[in-house]
Amino acid sequence: MGPREQLSNDDSVTLDAVESDYRARLDARRATHAALERRHVAYSRVRLALLALGVMLIVTLGSASPLWVAIIAAVFLGVAVAHARALAARELARRAVAWYEHGLERLDHTWMGRGDAGERFRPNDHRYADDLDVFGKGSLFELLSTPRTPGGQETLASWLLDPAAPAVVMERQAAVRELAGRPDLRESLAVAGEGVNVRASALRDWAVSSPVLASVGLAMALGVLAAAAITLLIAYQVSTRFALVSLALLAAEGLAAFLLRSRVQAINHAVETPARDLTVLAAVLRVLERETFSAPALRRVAAAVAANNRPASAEIAHLERLAARLLWRQNLMFAIPSALMLWATQCAIAIDRWRARMGPRVPGWLAAVGEFEALAALATFAAEHPGYAYPVFDAAPPARLAAVGCAHPLLARSAVPNDVTLGGDAPAILVVSGSNMSGKSTFLRALGVNVVLAHAGGPVRAASFRLTPLEIGASIRTLDSLQDGRSRFFAEITRLKQIVDLTRRHPGGVLFLLDEILAGTNSHDRAHGAGALFDGLLDAGAIGLATTHDLALSQLADARAPRAGNVHFADRFDAGGLAFDYQLRPGPVKTSNALVLMRSIGLEV
Repeated sequence: MGPREQLSNDDSVTLDAVESDYRARLDARRATHAALERRHVAYSRVRLALLALGVMLIVTLGSASPLWVAIIAAVFLGVAVAHARALAARELARRAVAWYEHGLERLDHTWMGRGDAGERFRPNDHRYADDLDVFGKGSLFELLSTPRTPGGQETLASWLLDPAAPAVVMERQAAVRELAGRPDLRESLAVAGEGVNVRASALRDWAVSSPVLASVGLAMALGVLAAAAITLLIAYQVSTRFALVSLALLAAEGLAAFLLRSRVQAINHAVETPARDLTVLAAVLRVLERETFSAPALRRVAAAVAANNRPASAEIAHLERLAARLLWRQNLMFAIPSALMLWATQCAIAIDRWRARMGPRVPGWLAAVGEFEALAALATFAAEHPGYAYPVFDAAPPARLAAVGCAHPLLARSAVPNDVTLGGDAPAILVVSGSNMSGKSTFLRALGVNVVLAHAGGPVRAASFRLTPLEIGASIRTLDSLQDGRSRFFAEITRLKQIVDLTRRHPGGVLFLLDEILAGTNSHDRAHGAGALFDGLLDAGAIGLATTHDLALSQLADARAPRAGNVHFADRFDAGGLAFDYQLRPGPVKTSNALVLMRSIGLEV
């Protein structure tokens, strides 16, 4: 094992290149936004002037003004359309500005607390989520969370909580590599849609629910009835002998509307929210549909959003038109014709037919968009950290891990990387000793978070990273619980039992990370318990790290050599204070800083 001061000499250069590119793009988007803002002001003034001109012509010309007013109205309409397009472009530019501002925050390491912490995805008593800061302020999820739809956020969260098989990881890596090299595509995805309020579960439930009026025959019959009623009403204006037939047809229309009223109202009310959510989804789908891909995972996602050789966004646009037509009946000028044409009923039938035809595909669209956004999130992380390595997976068992220049992905660029090897010809267990604040817990989290990233399909903060498929079991942040009546020690041994059970379910496939092992008991019991635990973990083929302040535990590793070994972090007292270099060294620590720390704050010891 040897320390590394940085991942590579070229890494900082490429990071500077990424930052320079982001700043150039940000300046360009800001300039575009400013130009569109000026255009918006100009269009607003022109529309106001045209309106004033029209009023003036009406007042001055009186009955001679209609032609000129019509011309001004036509010009006004054209300006309004251009104005609307300018406003839409301005909104896209605003989102692009925000996208690159957030990107620079990630590069400058000022992102913590400014993004989505993902607290809603935090599971209870997960085997590593809390220990490795997967969710919460300054978490891995917050760093990665660029998806704009809840489906993408849910997918990303699930990938961080459940390690994927190597074959799946390799597919994701290929997709991440491809998307990382396509910044314009990732920007288009980031600015697509009006918002992120796609209620995936509600939309999915609506889409797969059983249709109640999806009948072609009923639609045709009602159409014939409405056409006949309108025709005879027109004929009635010519001859009164059609009066009885007209009244009969109108009565038939009224009866049909009354009999279908409850179902029509249910359909029309239920479609309002899904129609809005599908509009947002369609914006993301259009980005996906216009691209071509080479990575198998991306090609599979693109194929999933094709609907009967017609783009999914086109199908959604058809539903949007149906929902918009439904609102026409609220126009007072259209109220009577819509009643005669059974407009609401016909729209409800058309909407239900759409749901019967395309509803079963909506869950697939949601899943595809979620996967695409999760892959894009990992790709953004990869693009912003070009010096990070893509992990290589070996067949297992036995469990193995070899990392060169490994550092914590959530720390700033100045974080000190270290090498570590577990399993194979190296010890399966490393007991990490060191004084307070020397970096032991951070080292455990650095290794664990990188393994989480590796199994999610992203790059890791290391010069190289090779491992077998590993399930993580961590006991780093175990706390007492007043509500549950549990002490910290009981919480820790409960977690240790979970890790042991994990090794039984996945023999030769577990990475354990134990911080201050059994610190809540006396030295004798700690040594005896830790020794028994190490033996059980070794017998199960697990690999991992265990930190401790108790130098007696380093003897446990010596007694189990070569299957176990000792490493440590050192410190030195310099200029009246403690200094740390955070470099991992072989062997157990020889010093302690507890008394020095106590004296440094004024305690007389």
